[in-house]
Amino acid sequence: MGGPSPRLLAGLAAAHLPAVVALRRDVHAHPELARAEHRTTAAVSALLSAGGLEVRALPGTGLVAETGPARGPAVGVRADLDALPLQELTGLPYASTVPGVAHACGHDVHTATVAGAALVLADLHRAGALGHRVRLLFQPAEEVMPGGALDLVAAGVLEGVAALYGLHCDPTLDVGTVGLKAGPITSASDHVTVRLSGTGGHTSRPHLAGDLVFALGQVVTQLPAVIARRVDPRAGVNLTWGAVHAGDAANAVPAEGYAAGTLRCMETDAWQHAGELVEEVVADLVRPYAVRSEVSLVRGVPPVDNDARATSVLEDAARAVLGREAVLPTRQSLGGEDFAWYLHDVPGAMVRLGTRTPGGPVHDLHRGDYAPDEAAIGAGVRVLAAAAAAPRALLR
Repeated sequence: MGGPSPRLLAGLAAAHLPAVVALRRDVHAHPELARAEHRTTAAVSALLSAGGLEVRALPGTGLVAETGPARGPAVGVRADLDALPLQELTGLPYASTVPGVAHACGHDVHTATVAGAALVLADLHRAGALGHRVRLLFQPAEEVMPGGALDLVAAGVLEGVAALYGLHCDPTLDVGTVGLKAGPITSASDHVTVRLSGTGGHTSRPHLAGDLVFALGQVVTQLPAVIARRVDPRAGVNLTWGAVHAGDAANAVPAEGYAAGTLRCMETDAWQHAGELVEEVVADLVRPYAVRSEVSLVRGVPPVDNDARATSVLEDAARAVLGREAVLPTRQSLGGEDFAWYLHDVPGAMVRLGTRTPGGPVHDLHRGDYAPDEAAIGAGVRVLAAAAAAPRALLR
């Protein structure tokens, strides 16, 4: 694939690994929610500035760093900074010190891995071994809809970027392996909230109150079923509820209640139309029960659609630095990722980074006990640095 040798990359990555792991543990212990990643931004900025990179703060939170020749097109590499609003349950010595906030999606690993790749690339530039610019994007607010990627695009971070690469932790893959596929690798995702309201009343006379809980039950059970019948099943449409609430007393019909969840689609075309059905179907479902409905649909993200050439660059890089058998085929998931917004403007690809200790259990993402094996960081640093430094990375 050209570019620096795997042995050189391994040596440079190993030299930076202690500082990079320390960054990850610091960020993990002090997680920050979307658009509040001030401490995280400052920690990344300090490490990269000390490593000789040009660092520019973004409005609010997040930063952009660059290395390589001053002119010409750039290769972009992206990390995300924010944590999730849930309680950590790992018991690690560097566990979250912030109650109810944790890095349970691996963004701390993403941040540390891209920072490590940045330091390696800066070393290559100083040695005259980096033939093009590389721009590192440290993005806030991936976990909220429609995602902080749109903020960065609006800030002009893609100007001059010819191709973009990223990674995401995968707890089903062993450390030292990666998952790749060309084409869609994630799905579109929207947030859906259905609120019902009525007069309320006594449970002995539901016919006088309008049985809101029963109506909400119809929405929770029937809306996913109807949507699945109204949209082409090949589009992989899925509506799953994450929160349902109505009332507090066993003998009182509540006056209001809600259900909130995510609507996911594997195909962009289906995504454009599935959301339009929700309000129509909800109104039909609750009409017999004398309650009112209000639907809020927050448009989220389209699928991440990996460019075939960019996927090939990542595949060659992973095979070179991790071994011929390290690249595993992967399937499109129903997860959403705002990396997709960047790919509307530039070609690129995302690779899944194995974070499971070989032979160990699988602790899924967005769980309080998710604890990735830190050996994944070194593997990710080498893959991203090799891909970003490859002459082919510009996709020319």
